[in-house]
Amino acid sequence: MNLLSIQNLSLRINDTLILHDVSLDIAPGEVVAITGESGSGKSMTALAVMQLLPEGSDTTGQITLDGQDINNLTEAQMCALRGDTVGMVFQEPMTALNPVQTIGAQVAETVRLHRPDLDPMGRAAEVLTRVGLPPDQVPLTRYPHALSGGQRQRVVIAIAIACGPKLLIADEPTTALDVTTQAQILDLLRQLAAEDGMGLMMITHDLAVVAEMAHRIVVMQHGAVVETGDTATLLANPQHPYSKALLAASTHHVTLPDTDTSAPLLRVENVIRDYPLPRTKLFQSPGHMRAVNDVSFDIPRGGRIGLVGESGCGKSTLTRAILGLEPVQSGRITLGGDPVFSAGKPNLAVRRRMQVVFQDPYGSFNPRHKVARLITEPFHLLETQPTATERKMRITEALTAVGLSPEDAEKYPHQFSGGQRQRIAIARALIIRPDLIVFDEAVSALDVSVRAQILDLIADLCTQYDLTYLFISHDLSVVRTITDRVLVMKAGQIVEQGDTEAVFTAPQHPYTRTLIDAAPTLPERTEHV
Repeated sequence: MNLLSIQNLSLRINDTLILHDVSLDIAPGEVVAITGESGSGKSMTALAVMQLLPEGSDTTGQITLDGQDINNLTEAQMCALRGDTVGMVFQEPMTALNPVQTIGAQVAETVRLHRPDLDPMGRAAEVLTRVGLPPDQVPLTRYPHALSGGQRQRVVIAIAIACGPKLLIADEPTTALDVTTQAQILDLLRQLAAEDGMGLMMITHDLAVVAEMAHRIVVMQHGAVVETGDTATLLANPQHPYSKALLAASTHHVTLPDTDTSAPLLRVENVIRDYPLPRTKLFQSPGHMRAVNDVSFDIPRGGRIGLVGESGCGKSTLTRAILGLEPVQSGRITLGGDPVFSAGKPNLAVRRRMQVVFQDPYGSFNPRHKVARLITEPFHLLETQPTATERKMRITEALTAVGLSPEDAEKYPHQFSGGQRQRIAIARALIIRPDLIVFDEAVSALDVSVRAQILDLIADLCTQYDLTYLFISHDLSVVRTITDRVLVMKAGQIVEQGDTEAVFTAPQHPYTRTLIDAAPTLPERTEHV
């Protein structure tokens, strides 16, 4: 008997058809992955199971959970099921957690609501230990902001499984995590399903993430199921054109143009960056934490350099120092021979020659401003402002270069998709023709097909503009295809560097081998598209 059975589910929100005749089953202990691009209906299917659909929703079809037709349940009855029979792990743990409550209190709240016979804090300690956060290492009194991304995701999982649900829904639980943490979370979810006989609905846009853990895969497009089947069979020989396109995008490789990288542009020499720690005793000197420890490397003009490492390894601190946003205790950073810091202060003449593309373009845009104003923000760095004619010409050139139209300059950010917003962010970085661009996790939040388009765009821009960039990412497959050289960072130090293909093919440092082994990969195809 199936634990979850969805039959001919259709969903309309107001007059818009969101889901169309969706049918799928999940048995106890079975891991089923639902995959597809943003807007394909994955999350809406999960929210329909949880009965958390927005106002104006109208559904037809049947959803049976543990023998109950949940479409006929009242809100009070659904509240009794949520967190008890079915739990959900949301995509962004920091927004799913209450920032003013301790992690122990948040796990205990679920127990208190559904298992009044248990000791809430005792059960919270037990569940947090099970997900790898024992109280002797991570106290129950700790707040979410004091945890790493992987630890916060473990807390969200602990909340979801605190009452031993029969079904767990995990919505993109590893999207923003580095490869080793991602591997740990996937292993944890797999273990929970196997040990507890719990059904697991895994929602993801990346097939490589679930290739080794899902029993079956359901592929969705435009609100409908286009293909479903055993994981190994579907990945080896997909039948639907959309499934083939997703697989092709997951293993997409770009071809970078040849470039002369003889002349150095950015030089980082013996950089050290410390942060003070809280004073533990009244008359004791405060300690310090070394975030960047004696780091040295060069980026030649025209070079495409990757920087990889786990969360907390020092990548962000090093990047802020390179951009002149944070001073260093010792060492020297120069761009074209000019120091990024002069007399302990950032050198504005150097800073204007660098730009950055952030992970979340929507969060780095002012939603009340039009594209024309957003992408011309770097103009304030220039000593001489362009004339109105020059300004319009540069806007047109930048938008055209990233595959958008000049008319898009008069639109607002919310009128664009995620991939289009990232193109706007790249246009903003390009508009003053900087010497160096820093791509900070610029494609990690994108669907695989959109990610492939952005990577192709970067490769094309390398031909047009002879880009020099530092590409920071936790996705090793992306770094492998978009960089010439790679730096591997651990605990504030560069532990390995070299030609990208050489490092990935024959890593010399044990940590590099650990990162590569943890990265999800797709099995070999029997049919190529």
